[in-house]
Amino acid sequence: MNEARWVVQFATRNKGKYDEAARVAANYGVELEQLNLEKYEIQADDLAKIATVAAEQAFNESKLSPVVAEDAGFFVGALNGFPGPYSSYVYRKLGLEGVLRLLGNTAERAAHFSSAVAYCSGRETACFEGVVKGTVSFTPSGSHGFGFDPIFIPDGCDGRTFAEMDIDEKNRHSHRALAFSKFCEWLRFQSPEK
Repeated sequence: MNEARWVVQFATRNKGKYDEAARVAANYGVELEQLNLEKYEIQADDLAKIATVAAEQAFNESKLSPVVAEDAGFFVGALNGFPGPYSSYVYRKLGLEGVLRLLGNTAERAAHFSSAVAYCSGRETACFEGVVKGTVSFTPSGSHGFGFDPIFIPDGCDGRTFAEMDIDEKNRHSHRALAFSKFCEWLRFQSPEK
């Protein structure tokens, strides 16, 4: 683990997201601090746009520099990409079982998770994306993670869901870890904010 060269505020109330991202960032010498703000979320089909507006709003509201915000979506092929960027709303309203009922017993279960991490320093804004492909399980499995983790089986993980993995193993495969890794790699070559 590298000594932190950067301190970045992560605007999220989701402790699970924060814990995952903070572990990834620490590997790059970036310290993420949880900025416990209600995330401003526009309704849009583009995760990068949603995350970018959220980061800019968090920066303006907190007056802290720099700030990141993240938005993620669960995209199910047989449902034409639903719930996509509306995943947290659908999770609250339908839950895991509701999405599984929508799929029924169809053999077409391809899905992917996408994450967009947006950075705002007041001087510049940048966005980084990560995608992990996999399938939707027939039943929920596992007790780790959050959201749709118990029904998503990432490719190359021996048929286990994200919820069957501890945080370190999930970070070796996840969309969020990939997006935060891209962000931290980019940040390493920037001049620290004064």
